Amino acid sequence: MAITIWDSQVAIVQPDSSVNADNIVDFQNQLTTVILSERHSALLVDMSWVESIDRPGLIALVAAFRLAQRRGKRFGLCRVTPSLRIIFELTQLDRAFEIFENRTSFTDAIAQKQEEVQNQKEVLLIA
Repeated sequence: MAITIWDSQVAIVQPDSSVNADNIVDFQNQLTTVILSERHSALLVDMSWVESIDRPGLIALVAAFRLAQRRGKRFGLCRVTPSLRIIFELTQLDRAFEIFENRTSFTDAIAQKQEEVQNQKEVLLIA
């Protein structure tokens, strides 16, 4: 697994092959390290190389998602393969996670949210 900093705000973790009990400790540590870092305001997990995920892998994603929420950081998944999407749908995790087509759509969503917040601040200043 590799951590790639794509943008000053976004850290990307891209697991390879499978996310399962055999590699879950390393995966969980990487996610936690990125979320606890002050350098990034968002974490994106790029699932494009992941062929399979088991229960411990899903639990690790949920734990990371909850930690990110507590830390006020955005958490998303991208490039989820059709077979993994079925797993997320069956477990209803597709309702919890923000799932994006690609990395660009995630950063676009962040930029849009920042613009909305800025507009709200301007409205409050005017009022």
